[in-house]
Amino acid sequence: MLIVSYDISNNKLRTRFSKFLEKYWRRLQYSVFEIKNSDRILNIILLKIEKTFSKKFEMTDSILILNLCWPCEKKVYRYGYAVHEEEELIFA
Repeated sequence: MLIVSYDISNNKLRTRFSKFLEKYWRRLQYSVFEIKNSDRILNIILLKIEKTFSKKFEMTDSILILNLCWPCEKKVYRYGYAVHEEEELIFA
């Protein structure tokens, strides 16, 4: 699992970046995304940031990507609505 957090001052760039991340999983909070991880997905995200977004960042902008290994994912604690996000749904 990847956790991507960002703080981008330019509204247009911030919107483009969030729409880019929405392709890969879901928003946890306004500027925090959870992404189901694979090496391929991580490489796509890193390449896109390097090639497209990093050139446009200002000195006050930041992106933090946390790559949680499988054993660490099991140590993520969820409360409230988040408890149900990992449950599988069965439709009959």
